[in-house]
Amino acid sequence: MPWSNQNGGGGGPWGGGGGGGNNQGPWGQGPNRPRGGGNGGPPDLEDIIRRGQDRLKGFVPGGFNAGVVLIIVAVIAVFWLIQCIYTVQPDERGVELRFGKPREEVSMPGLHFHLWPMDRVEFVKVTEQQRNIGGRSTAGSTAGLMLTGDQNIVNVQFSILYTVTNPQSYLFNLETPDETLQQVAESAMREVVGRRPAQDIYRDKRQEIATEVRNIIQDTIDRYATGISINAVPIEDVSPPREVADAFDEVQRAEQNEDQQVEEANQYANQQLGQARGRAAQIREEAAAYKDRVVKEAQGEAQRFISIYDEYVKAPEVTRKRLFLETMESVIGNSNSIIIDDQQGVVPYLPLNEIGKQSTTQPGRPGAATQPEAK
Repeated sequence: MPWSNQNGGGGGPWGGGGGGGNNQGPWGQGPNRPRGGGNGGPPDLEDIIRRGQDRLKGFVPGGFNAGVVLIIVAVIAVFWLIQCIYTVQPDERGVELRFGKPREEVSMPGLHFHLWPMDRVEFVKVTEQQRNIGGRSTAGSTAGLMLTGDQNIVNVQFSILYTVTNPQSYLFNLETPDETLQQVAESAMREVVGRRPAQDIYRDKRQEIATEVRNIIQDTIDRYATGISINAVPIEDVSPPREVADAFDEVQRAEQNEDQQVEEANQYANQQLGQARGRAAQIREEAAAYKDRVVKEAQGEAQRFISIYDEYVKAPEVTRKRLFLETMESVIGNSNSIIIDDQQGVVPYLPLNEIGKQSTTQPGRPGAATQPEAK
């Protein structure tokens, strides 16, 4: 060839011969000269890889190929196993999702295993939770201001006590179940308060209103299938707006005075009623006793008359005379005695019985004869 004799010994066109040449091209650099040396060129990738392998061989016993692969596999296995094991707390329930689709089984408290990354777990708290609505929940909020049935404005502060009974429905049927629950609760409270006068929500029927609101909230969220059970809706405080607070306090004090006076009147009425009932009971007892006495006396007189009649039937003449004598004895024994003789007229006598009576009644004076009355 034409370039074989230029450098003597079969060199190429750049002077690189196959025999005793210096293996350089026409610009002083051969095609196989290493790059990245002291000439300031870019680093050689193969050289970097080779130096890295040499360093790893010094750290890994038995060479790079077996040790590094085992360590990498072990690290990956431990990391995968950690991701596959999860813990459900006592107040929680877990719902596993495989490729985003929830499974029917609910994970109970304890350790569980799932196939990560195909599966993931959502946790739901199932113990009773509380959500506050009204002035104290958020500063400056108007969530508690409501219009009553008698055109008054009240600030109602209440809470919702609820538990999650169906974790799947709670997680996937609504995007924001907590916010939905709060909105439903506010709507239900406004509906019930708007049908009633302000006095009901202030004092008289607060518990009845709370029960009605709870039923409305439960019916509404059941239609949404949220998996939430409402335990109670306690009304914590009811107050007027600040602009009319002073006037409202005056009305409250007047109502309290009215209640106090009504209570005192009721106590007086109960006292008087108790006394009247006691007197009525005493009169009834006396009347019953009088009735029994009269009945017993009548029964005794009737029994006496029957006994006399029986004796009269046996001996009419004797019984008649005895009755006459007994009657005369009772009549004459209670009257003044006068003795009249056909020939002498009135016969004087010494009234010993009257003297004895006077001596007993007036012991300081000797008995004086009284003038007998004429009959």
